[in-house]
This record gives sequence, C-alpha cells and structure tokens, in this order.
Amino acid sequence: MKIIITGGGGFLGSQLAQKLLERGTWCGKAITEMVLLDAFFRSEPTDARVKHITGDIGDRATVLAATGAKFDVIFHLASMVSGECEERFDDAMRVNLEGGRNVFEAARAAEGRPRVVFASSVAVYGGLDMSQMMSDLTKQLPQTTYGMTKAMCEMMVNDHTRKGHFDGRSVRLPTVIVRPGKPNAAASSWASGMFREPLNGEPCMLPIRRDQPHPMTGYRTVIESFIFLSEVPEEKLGKDRAYVLPAHRVTPNIAEKVIQEVAEEKGIKLGPIVDAFDARIQGIVDNWPQQVDGSRAEAIGLPKPPTLKEIVEQYVSDFGMK
Repeated sequence: MKIIITGGGGFLGSQLAQKLLERGTWCGKAITEMVLLDAFFRSEPTDARVKHITGDIGDRATVLAATGAKFDVIFHLASMVSGECEERFDDAMRVNLEGGRNVFEAARAAEGRPRVVFASSVAVYGGLDMSQMMSDLTKQLPQTTYGMTKAMCEMMVNDHTRKGHFDGRSVRLPTVIVRPGKPNAAASSWASGMFREPLNGEPCMLPIRRDQPHPMTGYRTVIESFIFLSEVPEEKLGKDRAYVLPAHRVTPNIAEKVIQEVAEEKGIKLGPIVDAFDARIQGIVDNWPQQVDGSRAEAIGLPKPPTLKEIVEQYVSDFGMK
C-alpha cells in the first residue's frame, strides 16, 4: 500500500502523514510506503515507511519521478496560498494549475485506477452576495487567482473521474484553524493569527473588520475529512466529486470571546487583538463566503467540526504555548 502526499512538508500535509502512519492502514490495507513531495522539509523522516522528495510540483518530470508507476492514493495538498497568487499570477498558474495537471497526469498514467484527493477551497465561490449560504450547488465565480486555480482543478478531477482515468475526490476547505507557527502570505492568515498570537501573549494585527464573518473549521477535523473522503466507496459519490466541509461562521468578535474564555480557564495571559485595517486584505475577504452549507458532505458521513472553543483547546493541547 503506497500513499503519496504533495505538500507533505506543510502543516496539513505533515499532520495527514502522521495520522495515516499512526493508523497504519488505508482502506483496510497496511501502509507499507509513503512518499511526501514538497519544495522543502523542516526535518528528516523518522519512520522507515516514509520518503521525502524535495522538488517543484510545477515540474512534471519531478512529479512523475516522485509518484512512480504504481500507487494507491495521492493526496494533492501542494499549493501557493491566496495572497501569493494575487501578487504572482504566472507562478500561481505554474504551481497551482500546472502542478494540479501534473499530479492528475501522474495518476492517469499509473497502473490500475488510483484515488486522488484534492485539497480545494471555498475561495472557488465569489462574485455574488457573499452573505448568502454557499453550498455545493452554488455557482462558482471566484474573484481571486487562487480560487480560480482551485475551481479549475476541481473540474479536472471531475472530468478525469468521468473518463475513468482515476477515482477523484475534492475536499473544499473552509479556512483551517488554528495553524501553529508564524503568519504566512495567505489572505486568511489573520484567521489563525487572531487565536494564535493572543494565546502566545503577542499582539495580533487584525487587517479586517471585527464583524467580518468567515467559515472556519479545525485542523483535526480537516485531517479526518481527508482520510474519510479518501476511503468512501465510489458508489456512494455522485458525479460532482467536490464536497464543501461543514464549518462555523466566525467573526473576530466571536473569536476574541472564545480565547478569553479559554485563557481564563487555563490561566493564560492574552496578547491584544489590534485593529490594523488593510484594504487589500479586506477586499479579498469580501469576495469569500461568509457561511457554507456542508450538508452534502455530512450526508456521506464526513465529520462536523467540534465547537469553536474545543478547536482552540485542541490547538493548545497539541502545540502548547511559548
């Protein structure tokens, strides 16, 4: 049983790899080999089943060499983030769009009919009244380059699956919280920052309005969802293989109340959330959904996130404070 994870050096990729290795099986079969492909890794593998390959997802030869001629499932998580894509269009097309094509062509060329699980985003929505509930039936009209590349890859997953090239599934992610480490170039980086920095006793510079709603879910739930959707029997899935995950509707005001409650219970001295409005970031966020309907995902058994407080407590438990 061979598993490939692109973006395996990142937060979600490494968490997914760890969870699969702890389980030891996928679809009831023992995991004997796992290949993680990414532009860089922060550490060396500690499990004999794991191989790290450092390379560019935008280079097809690199992808084909990393996957090999036979594998059972590939989780395609490698991607440039939203803010980067807005600033570097050509790179976004090469990494997100051509990188996706490279992964899909590797799966198409592989022996048998492997499964492909693609990490998409609610950024595929846009251009409508963003206060309305967005679902798998909502028209996609992305207003960012990042969202456009995700929408195009979703369509490729559906078409390759229709043609029998591979068995594809797309996980349409809300913003994932709470990511450890430092802020990144994602336009949604504030979403984790407004929890993480205050819990670390540091100020969070908030670039958006405090009453701005945004769909969010926890990283543990996302990892469970990747694995669950990868194992769902094909006959339970429809022609549209993209599933938006259930999520909480969160504002910075709500987030602040939750971290104050957690901090009081755990004796944590919080840093402040500081208003630092950024019209560019707010403009991007204005074109993202404020809430999503994950009932179609729930209907096939994908998990709902725990309460927002529990998500924060999971982060404190898993990553601690400085």
